[in-house]
Amino acid sequence: MLFDLHVHTRISPCSSLDLKDILTHARSRGLDGVCITDHDTMDIRNFCLEGLQRDGLCVIFGMEYSTPEGDFLIFGPFEEVQRGLSAKEILTEVNGAGGVAIAAHPCRKARPTKEYLIREGCCRIVERINGRNQEHENQMALSLYQNYPVSFTGGSDSHTLEELGGVATRISGKIRTRSDLIKALKEGIFFLYARSRVHSLRSESALQSHCYQR
Repeated sequence: MLFDLHVHTRISPCSSLDLKDILTHARSRGLDGVCITDHDTMDIRNFCLEGLQRDGLCVIFGMEYSTPEGDFLIFGPFEEVQRGLSAKEILTEVNGAGGVAIAAHPCRKARPTKEYLIREGCCRIVERINGRNQEHENQMALSLYQNYPVSFTGGSDSHTLEELGGVATRISGKIRTRSDLIKALKEGIFFLYARSRVHSLRSESALQSHCYQR
């Protein structure tokens, strides 16, 4: 299943992407699923039902949790998670709750992930390709983290409809619930899919070869 794991709606103050447009156009973009990851909130639950939609699109709720040491896409029972935690604190909470975290745009100049968090195993999944990154920032993520025991994902980081689905992650098996997604991410049964940009990578199989399977 092809999932865009990193999408922002108008709930995020920096995004102009309407929920209605996501639900209307995701399938025509070739997506089987979309993860709504607004900044520091899961308020999307007040406007949409999670899970399979009428057209078969799977919508999963998460959030992009901001810390001074990096931003993290988190999935799990975090509707009421405390704000303002440090990176280590939120990653410890995610792991303790049976959830999963992805280091978002880890080598972006503006909001990079501190390398020690990956080196020490606090977060074992890294967003290798982010649709809003500069090319060199995406390449730096590969150069920096390819020798660590991590898995790589990709996400569009959509803030507009034009960006939706441009970068995604192909997941093996059926995803119908948040728990299904968490399980698949923990098992590492996925690989990157960059459709709209070259990213100096040869193919899906080349991307897949860089994933660490636990």
